[in-house]
Amino acid sequence: MSRWAIRLIILSIIILVAEIYAFQALKTITRSRWVKIVWLLVSFLVYANLLYVIFSTPRSIGQTIQFQYAVGFMLTILIPKAILIFSMFAEDLWRLSFKLFSWVSPGETAPLPGRREFISKIALGLAAIPFASFLYGIIQGRYNYKVLQYQLTFPDLPEAFDGIKITQISDIHSGSFTNPDKIQYGIDLIKEQQSDLILFTGDIVNNVADEMDDWIDMFKTLHAPLGKFSVLGNHDYGDYVNWDTEEQKIANFRKIQELHPKIGFDLLMNENRFIEKDGQKLAIIGVENWGKGFNQSGDLKKASAGVKDDDFKILLSHDPSHWEYEVKKDDFHYHLTLSGHTHGLQMGIEIPGFIKWSPSKYVYKQWAGLYNEFGRFINVNRGFGYHAFPGRVGIWPEVTVITLKKGEIDT
Repeated sequence: MSRWAIRLIILSIIILVAEIYAFQALKTITRSRWVKIVWLLVSFLVYANLLYVIFSTPRSIGQTIQFQYAVGFMLTILIPKAILIFSMFAEDLWRLSFKLFSWVSPGETAPLPGRREFISKIALGLAAIPFASFLYGIIQGRYNYKVLQYQLTFPDLPEAFDGIKITQISDIHSGSFTNPDKIQYGIDLIKEQQSDLILFTGDIVNNVADEMDDWIDMFKTLHAPLGKFSVLGNHDYGDYVNWDTEEQKIANFRKIQELHPKIGFDLLMNENRFIEKDGQKLAIIGVENWGKGFNQSGDLKKASAGVKDDDFKILLSHDPSHWEYEVKKDDFHYHLTLSGHTHGLQMGIEIPGFIKWSPSKYVYKQWAGLYNEFGRFINVNRGFGYHAFPGRVGIWPEVTVITLKKGEIDT
């Protein structure tokens, strides 16, 4: 038996136990036969659909939209049940502790008969919150584009570029798109910023170049007077597809590179370009993907060839772990790095000034937004598209606008 099959069996057993436990909580608060039947039927259909998609989809075509929805529906019912299970498990622990204590002190009063029903109702109410949130995330949240604006000051920014406006987009993941009107809305939002530069930080597709074909005409309408530049992300190398031959993978990779000029972007493959204005210049440096645990084709030194130490540098690097492990302490001083990749895991809680949390923070030190160390900045864009889970909950799709100013550096 393969390791993959063993993991699937273990996961299935865990989910089965969780489902049985959650169903016990439901039985505590209702005797309706129809409610129980609907509960069981929905659960069965969701898991059956997921298994069908997994076993009927050839690995050779990579992740499909059908798989994304199967995963999305599973998370929509499983995460609320996890809250229900946690609440009821805590109640069971309390009852067990009380029973053990009562053996020592026989005179203690037993728990009230209605306590478990009350706890079950509270837990079910709490579980309804993520259930509704995930449904919203799938239906509307994935298109809830937000424009996030920052102003950064640098003492060594060339005066000609004082006030330059940069729009960053990342993680298009065109293979996930299904609604042209919503995508056009996102494109129009980028146009409205009227930025001097548009910079794209990778993952134009999920798996194969053909996924972008229907969206080229939309994205090629983007315009920026000082240019549009891009780099590759981990999904752009075709590593998540089982190719029949190495030649097919190479051909797909070549087609993905060719997509960038088709939408008007200058793809930087471990290379750089200088933007000139009024006799002054700044460097746009683009590395191929470099990620901890992912493809590491990025070559920082090669990408920076011909750039001087005192040049103002903007680095495009898809994975923020590159900044953490290589870029931020490099003596060459990369002023501003733009990344994406994490998507903020497409789920979390963000209330500006109060809370910023996502499970993504336990994987990436820099997982969403702007960070500053050693006077060097990185912005981790939350992504324009979505992947794996066909929605967004609390972590919305992002268009970043950064204005550079000459002055004392922000801290």
